[in-house]
Amino acid sequence: MTDTAGSPSGRRATEGPSGPGAGASASGTGLTRRRRRRWLRRGGLGAAVLLAVAAGAGWAVYAKLDGNITADEAAAAELARFEKDRPTALVKDARNILLIGSDSRSGDGNARYGRDSGTERSDTTILLHLAAGRRSATAVSLPRDLMVDVPGCLRRDGSRTGPSFAMFNYAFQAGGSACTIRTVERLTGIRVDHHVVVDFHGFKEMVDAVDGVEVCLRRPVTDRAAKLRLPAGRVRLNGEQALGYVRARKSLGDGSDTDRMERQQRFLGALVNKVQSNDVLLNPGKLYPVLDAATSSLTTDPKLANLRGLYELVRGLRDIPTERVQFLTVPRESYARNANRDQLVEPAAERLFQRLRRDAPVTVARGTSRDSSAKGRNSAADPSASPAPTFQGNTAAEDVCE
Repeated sequence: MTDTAGSPSGRRATEGPSGPGAGASASGTGLTRRRRRRWLRRGGLGAAVLLAVAAGAGWAVYAKLDGNITADEAAAAELARFEKDRPTALVKDARNILLIGSDSRSGDGNARYGRDSGTERSDTTILLHLAAGRRSATAVSLPRDLMVDVPGCLRRDGSRTGPSFAMFNYAFQAGGSACTIRTVERLTGIRVDHHVVVDFHGFKEMVDAVDGVEVCLRRPVTDRAAKLRLPAGRVRLNGEQALGYVRARKSLGDGSDTDRMERQQRFLGALVNKVQSNDVLLNPGKLYPVLDAATSSLTTDPKLANLRGLYELVRGLRDIPTERVQFLTVPRESYARNANRDQLVEPAAERLFQRLRRDAPVTVARGTSRDSSAKGRNSAADPSASPAPTFQGNTAAEDVCE
């Protein structure tokens, strides 16, 4: 009785895997494994479904954003026609983008800003130079009242205008973006690599998508024409208010177009700060509306008319320090024959254009306009080797009040 190994119960207790007890154990283990495999298959199927849904949703988002952008095929064809007359790009990795704000009243919500006359003019035009290596970005405003040589251009009805000496914004009315690009290239000698056209509605949507942009006002503003009623101090502008702010003449500044352009530049600096902030770029809930608004409001050259093209262009911009994002107006003065029009100040304007053509540094400072090329002709021959002139302007890093 004490030798339990000899008893039947003892043998069952000490039998190895080949004993009767092993069958039940093996059966249980096999059942567990089969159940585990079924759960893994179901889990894998569920994960695959989730991945497929996510991929489908991602593709749907991509397709929507990609399809938002309008390709300016007509401008591309017109520019190709005059390719031999266009300037040559001197620095491979540098890029020049012409940003055109159209005053069209034909789009969604644009009729409130005036009667639709069936013509469009460029309300705002900015030549944006992105330095090679994306070490800096320089935005140069071109006054709409600047007197320039406008080449013969293709009208929408298929006819052609003759060459003329006219206000700069006439070029867009005469022949759209292609005519504006050719006018800018003839004026500056700078090759325009890309162009972007946005109307009033698109501008408002972009501002609303980033949840407004903050500006600082020294005095309260009441302007019926611009639909503005703002308190003094810091105020966050929504899209409608921002449009009034950048277009106002009578209630802000001295009423000149030059002052208005400087205000637009300060606003764009504030917009750059807002978009570069982590609150926008790292928040998918905020980033998607920004991308949707930006892409749906754009008409661009065909190379930019897709998300990949836009991404390749702007991917390096987020690393440019705000103090290296610069804004200025081309050196200008009142036109000799009409004080309500503008003309270039020379040699300062050509000095600026030379530096942009050769991707040489440009320096801006508030309340300053010093052109070192006026001191001698030798420095103008090689702008990259001469001391950089300083132009009146501001950077995105500056925080100033009106």
